[in-house]
Amino acid sequence: MTLKYRAPLAAATLLCALTLLAAAARADEPPTQVRVVTSMGEFVIEVRADRAPLTVANFLRYVKEGFYSNTLIHRVVPNFVIQGGGHDAATMALKKTHEDIPNESGNGLQNKRGTVGLARTPSPHSGNAEFYVNLADNPDLDPVPTRWGYAVFGRVVSGMEVIDKMAEAPTGAVGPFKQDAPLKPIVIESVSIVAASTPAPAAAPVNPAEPQKILSPK
Repeated sequence: MTLKYRAPLAAATLLCALTLLAAAARADEPPTQVRVVTSMGEFVIEVRADRAPLTVANFLRYVKEGFYSNTLIHRVVPNFVIQGGGHDAATMALKKTHEDIPNESGNGLQNKRGTVGLARTPSPHSGNAEFYVNLADNPDLDPVPTRWGYAVFGRVVSGMEVIDKMAEAPTGAVGPFKQDAPLKPIVIESVSIVAASTPAPAAAPVNPAEPQKILSPK
């Protein structure tokens, strides 16, 4: 993903549009849940529009457009993250996305095991479609006063065992991916909004292995 300069007017227009999209998911409404069906099973994400309204609105826009159908979980790093939602499963090429969105990492949600965040490049405001699931507590992805973090916008409320199964997949260099790609493709078959239910307990933390040298989800 290449960082491009955007004029203040364009940035303001984008921010306004995303804010309008977020208005439909107010804090007083039941949490929205999204079912992710993959070639290894399915899991459900509950999003937090009350904490990350722009990120949730952006994510749900891609969901409603069917963007995530037949994309890859292209990165698996045990005791760190799984990441996907941006590369076409057939060609492995990046899909065309909407504009990048502002970073909401200062929303109070931490990168704990089972939480879901928006992937980005080293540029803080470069997130768009790709998301990641934390396999362990990853405080290095949280913001600190001297740098931006990676915005958490939800958590896995069911199917964490599927995520853990993905974490066991053999990985290596595949196509355009130099490392950490599943040798047998893990395909996101569909992503859809489902009716909210009683929130499940957060995924239990695990003791992570030695910290990964890779400190970013992308």
